[in-house]
Amino acid sequence: MSRLRRMPPRRSYDQYCSAARALDVIGDRWTLLIVRELLAGPRRYTDLHADLPGVSTDVLASRLKDMERDGLTTRRRLPPPGAAYVYELTPRGRELLPVLQAVGAWGQAELGERRPTDAVRAHWFALPLLRGLEGQGVVEVRLDEGEFHLYVGAEDGPLYGDGPAPGEPDARLVLDVGTCTAVARGEAALADAVRDGRVTVTGDGAIAKALRE
Repeated sequence: MSRLRRMPPRRSYDQYCSAARALDVIGDRWTLLIVRELLAGPRRYTDLHADLPGVSTDVLASRLKDMERDGLTTRRRLPPPGAAYVYELTPRGRELLPVLQAVGAWGQAELGERRPTDAVRAHWFALPLLRGLEGQGVVEVRLDEGEFHLYVGAEDGPLYGDGPAPGEPDARLVLDVGTCTAVARGEAALADAVRDGRVTVTGDGAIAKALRE
């Protein structure tokens, strides 16, 4: 008989309020940032830890157990030859996308200048860029910090991924971190940055054509 995994008890504000109930589930430190990472699709524990600088192994393990208990994530074993465990969002967890987008939009005013202690990953710009893209298709983004790709208009599956797009993307964007930061801060719209020549757009897809218009 397989052993059942023990789940820690949930802490609660004990308030009959939907906001309080939501914060019972997602209010702990790191939870929403784990969701941000899992919007890229299934990820191994080691990958999550590498892209969440500052989180301890104990805290990350605890948050993942909490999220599984609360129905935000599932954990499964990959078939051979991988044979590693991965974590992925449930449909309930994926429903947090507009919450993350709203938090990110609200936080634009808090971004300010990058501090010497601030870590950065190229794919952290994925959600701000998605806010400025319409339609449906795959967009490859190239920054000095690295490459990632976006699945614009995706209703299920990953929203972004590290590295070049698999296959031929609908559009390719080349820009520097300064321009991407301006978009993330809300100082510049992506379409305006394209018109100003700060973003180079190539590709024959509808998204590329719309950005060039």
